[in-house]
Amino acid sequence: MGKDVIIACDFPNAGQTFAFLDMFAGRKPFVKIGMELFYSEGPGIVREIKRKGYKVFLDLKLHDIPNTVKRTMMVLSGLDVDICNVHASGTKRMMEAALEGLTRPDGTRPLLIAVTQLTSTDQESMEKELLIKEPMDEVVMHYAMNAKEAGLDGVVCSPLEAEKVHLECGKDFLTVTPGIRFANGVMGDQKRVTTPAEAKRIGADYIVVGRQITAAADPVAVYNRCVEEFVD
Repeated sequence: MGKDVIIACDFPNAGQTFAFLDMFAGRKPFVKIGMELFYSEGPGIVREIKRKGYKVFLDLKLHDIPNTVKRTMMVLSGLDVDICNVHASGTKRMMEAALEGLTRPDGTRPLLIAVTQLTSTDQESMEKELLIKEPMDEVVMHYAMNAKEAGLDGVVCSPLEAEKVHLECGKDFLTVTPGIRFANGVMGDQKRVTTPAEAKRIGADYIVVGRQITAAADPVAVYNRCVEEFVD
């Protein structure tokens, strides 16, 4: 997979999701299915979107004891998604178990990545609420290295950390970066953000863009702008 823009389809139901995707007139953007849509519609929404020819990042951020995560990944492996994820804070053993469960009997599997620190988390909240005192970039690098040692394909990190992740873990270790805003965009609940063009400059592999596209007056035009700035 090369660089791509992933649209976060954070809709409450299938009807709104397919009405949105129909705007793209036969194009097949890479889409992210998160917890809201998955919990509303169940695995059937994943199967239907895949049947229609879209690449899917299934963003469920599993975080539980290793055996539970392994057995859950065995179920998810049957959905034929392209990327799925866990929380890196679940430990290397949990990530290894996730990889074991996700790998099919024939050896194939989706890409598996780990969430480092959410882009809504900043240094202050990490220290005061999570009692993690180290600098944010050190925490993210430590989690990324744990994910690499567990055999995962990459991490979810803010675009501010993507370049350093590649330096620490190698250029082939994927960085999937939410927290993307245009220069004049509203940050919302995101704290560690940057633009598509800057994300390209620092070497992010994928950017995840949600409300900037889905809530726009012309979603297709905004998507095209993201592609122009990040991919082209």
